[in-house]
Amino acid sequence: MTRWAMLCAVLIAAGCSSTPVRIDSRALGSSPVQSPDRFIIVAVENTPAAFVAHAGGTPRGYDAAADYGAGAPAREAMRAVEREYGLREINAWPIAPLNIHCAVLEIPSGADRATLLAALSRDKRVKLTQPLQTFATRTQDYNDPYVGLQRGFQQMDVADAHPWSRGEGVKVAVIDTGADILHPDLRDSIAAAVNFVDADDAQFQRDRHGTEMAGVIAAVANNREGIVGIAPKAKLLIYKACWQARSDADAARCNSFTLARALTAAFDAHAQVVNLSLAGPDDPLLSDLIREGQHRGVLFVGAAAESAGAQDGLTHQAGVIEVASSESQAPLDSVLYAPGREILTLLPGGRYDFASGTSIATAQVSGVVALMLAKNPGLSEASAFRLLRDTSSPLKAVDGSIKGIDACAVVVTLVGQGSCHTSEGGRSLLDPNADRVAQH
Repeated sequence: MTRWAMLCAVLIAAGCSSTPVRIDSRALGSSPVQSPDRFIIVAVENTPAAFVAHAGGTPRGYDAAADYGAGAPAREAMRAVEREYGLREINAWPIAPLNIHCAVLEIPSGADRATLLAALSRDKRVKLTQPLQTFATRTQDYNDPYVGLQRGFQQMDVADAHPWSRGEGVKVAVIDTGADILHPDLRDSIAAAVNFVDADDAQFQRDRHGTEMAGVIAAVANNREGIVGIAPKAKLLIYKACWQARSDADAARCNSFTLARALTAAFDAHAQVVNLSLAGPDDPLLSDLIREGQHRGVLFVGAAAESAGAQDGLTHQAGVIEVASSESQAPLDSVLYAPGREILTLLPGGRYDFASGTSIATAQVSGVVALMLAKNPGLSEASAFRLLRDTSSPLKAVDGSIKGIDACAVVVTLVGQGSCHTSEGGRSLLDPNADRVAQH
């Protein structure tokens, strides 16, 4: 099949009318990626300025940034701050949900970043200032290939959930690296692809980590290809906010600015689930955006910290469904568990392989959340978390002390009918009262 024929398949799946889904590049630039400690983020208040379309201009529906620009007062305030502190703008962007104009700025040579940030925090013109922080994907190298094909799919009893839900039409934003949007087991699931890191379309499609996450969430079912995703009828929004260190490894890095742009794009596209298979420090800008998304009804699924006692980090905040690999740590009440070792998924170039780590466990739970939202689009984060936790079942592969996500149990509980196969004789896991809890 030719490249254009494959792109047409993506077009049909996305339901577009005339233009195939393409990789939309909105690059940050290489300097902040290579030397993040020399850069900061500064935001000033921004009064929304109406976008005026020019002849031939056609803003895309998922790109609401085209309808919101930086007002003159915001631009003037930012320029004044730059001049006064000797800063140099690398990239700037108005963030509509927060009513701010945000910029990545390079600090002067020889300047102390902490001292500069302290001074800016006292400047009345500045609404937010922080370091350009770095985040990383949560992945481990696998040791034992070819063991337990689609192990997570089987342990979570996804097959018994599919008669009731396959995630039909639910939009899942995968904020990660790029992904192979032309993979034969994935291309029919892609609704949008945007690159916030660079303009390298070829590298976007070679990126491993995002391809792996997208595959376990929504690999196409019954297409005589490879594997089946947890939610094979969901629609994926692939937002590249992270870049791979090496083409043959899963490890990737992101920063505050690229993640902020991806989160806002997810809101603009009306994503219902945001998958954050990454980890990093508390971040004021990103925390504000996550809270804004929660107000809009978006469900966030994030990778839990590796340390059982960790009490901070980007995804360790109210309203984020935290997920850990069931093989990785002692059970915590605030964390959900899913299989995370040697999970079969997709690789770029139409290939398949095993992946391990909290990242892949997180993506599987995002898929289960999509199954739930297909049956109850108004489900709150609190209700979703409670249902997922209360229907979890002991994982024999660990030692029985950790309960893992049971996709069938949570779906039949939500719909109020059905039964599931379990390790205890195939009894139904339906709780006749739990579906009423989910509606509140």
